Amino acid sequence: MPRPKSAVALEDVHWSALKTLFPYLLEFKRPVLLALLCLIGAKAASVGLPFLLKHIVDDLDQAGGAAAAIALPLGLLLAYGFVRFSSVLFGELRDTIFGRVTERAQRRVGLEVFRHLHRLDLDYHLNRRTGGLSRDIERGNSGIGFLMRFMVFNIVPTLVEILMVVGLLWWNYSVSFALLVLGAVAAYIGFSVVATEWRTRYVRELNQAESQSSSRAVDSLLNYETVKYFGNEKYEAQHYDRELATWEQARRKNRLSLFGLNAGQAMIIAAAMCGAMVMAAVNVTQGSMTIGDFVLINAVMMQIFIPLNFLGFVYREMKGALANIEKMFSILDVKPAVEDVKSAGELRIKRGAIEFQNVYFGYNPEREILKGISFTVAPKQKVAIVGASGAGKSTLFKLLFRFYDVTRGSILVDGQDIRDVRQDSLRAAIGVVPQDTVLFNQSILENVRYGRVGAADEEVMAAVRHAQLDDFIAQLPDGVHTAVGERGLKLSGGEKQRVAIARAILKHPPIMVFDEATSSLDSRSEQGILRALQDISREQTTLVIAHRLSTVVDADLILVMDRGRIVEQGSHNDLIAANGHYADLWRMQQQERARYDDREDVSLSP
Repeated sequence: MPRPKSAVALEDVHWSALKTLFPYLLEFKRPVLLALLCLIGAKAASVGLPFLLKHIVDDLDQAGGAAAAIALPLGLLLAYGFVRFSSVLFGELRDTIFGRVTERAQRRVGLEVFRHLHRLDLDYHLNRRTGGLSRDIERGNSGIGFLMRFMVFNIVPTLVEILMVVGLLWWNYSVSFALLVLGAVAAYIGFSVVATEWRTRYVRELNQAESQSSSRAVDSLLNYETVKYFGNEKYEAQHYDRELATWEQARRKNRLSLFGLNAGQAMIIAAAMCGAMVMAAVNVTQGSMTIGDFVLINAVMMQIFIPLNFLGFVYREMKGALANIEKMFSILDVKPAVEDVKSAGELRIKRGAIEFQNVYFGYNPEREILKGISFTVAPKQKVAIVGASGAGKSTLFKLLFRFYDVTRGSILVDGQDIRDVRQDSLRAAIGVVPQDTVLFNQSILENVRYGRVGAADEEVMAAVRHAQLDDFIAQLPDGVHTAVGERGLKLSGGEKQRVAIARAILKHPPIMVFDEATSSLDSRSEQGILRALQDISREQTTLVIAHRLSTVVDADLILVMDRGRIVEQGSHNDLIAANGHYADLWRMQQQERARYDDREDVSLSP
């Protein structure tokens, strides 16, 4: 489907966006054709109304008090009522029939944007602002609906109606009336276009101000606890007020520019109406036109300028809508940094072996994080990666999950380069317990079920028990149906982490990755979780990224990282005996744990 490029030029971006309407119109040929027939009927009835009115007035004027002449005007009056009703009826039928096309278009575009956002890489989502993005999508989707409704069935039909009226005036009266109407229409449209282009920048400023204020509000509320920790409610309110002040100023400019546009349009309409009525009145006094003709001219001018005034509104709003969907289309034009190659196939898991071959990677080209990483995880083997913060441990997981592609080297799963397989099949084969667990604002049951959305309740509860969550859930009034709140804020860090572990257990993939999976647990809970994970690890290839060395002493292989390189590897006992980096970390953590235990003993003594 053709989409506009996210260029800076207003005209190029906006008008090319209209091409997106055509595929949706062609998808519903019969409803669109039926709506067009209703449109023709509505316009024919609308143009015929002033001429019926002319004959009614002339007949009444000629009849005087003669009762015998009442029959003909009565018939015309009934015809007038029928034609007016037909005009409204056909218009309503047109809008109702075409509503299906409009709603389907909004649904299709909204779904496309949603899917595209999920296809974009992690780096894009780390840099986006959720509040502003949601407003851009909402306004863009509404803009699509506006364009589909008004551009297709209001702007073009109104112009056609004007041409029909101009032709009838020229044919029935004189070229003066036709030229007056054409001149007024041209002046009105020209002024509307120029003035609307001038004020489009104020619409953009207003949209930007709205997005920024919305982003600030959402960002602050998502970090509610952090705001409270540091007592920065006043600071947040002041910052938000500055964003609102910018919005207020942009709103004022937008309103004043709209006032200028409306005033200019009203002046053109008033001048044209006055000119036409003066010309008609002169002709009536000279006897070349009847009172009915005078009424017809008045009705025709109103007939033209009422929809023309609406046309000005539609054009203004259309430009605003196009400015809104420009943002949404720019999202669709963002290319994912990580994409499947055309020949990508399914990842075929036979044993679950993982191999990193001379991997180099950096989030920024100027700063390399991983420098020649090579290691192998054998099938059903448990390999731990340890090291100081910033050594690059979690980056290995992100590369394996293909949130990013390696700069150099390769990562293989059962001998298949992960760049040559589909991302969805790769991620289906890997279960993850992340360090920072974010939950949906749903129940605990549904958050655990997210690991395998088709799982039965019995399977979900089995995973809950394995993750040591059942005792906690038993204390809740609503049990497993308790809502966890926005981003899981109603649960503690340890409780959220156990939900994440239950998810991974429920998924039961051939490869498991634990990224600091027990970092938020107390020692007692940690031991219970570790026993459950040991049972699971026997059936799966397991990669554990750990800070606490005590959690990985049973690993088949421990890799020690420092500044993006593997500096040591071996079993726990071998590394202790080597007396290197690992041994230093082990002694440091044991000393910290001893000091913590001493403090606990002191606090418990009488």
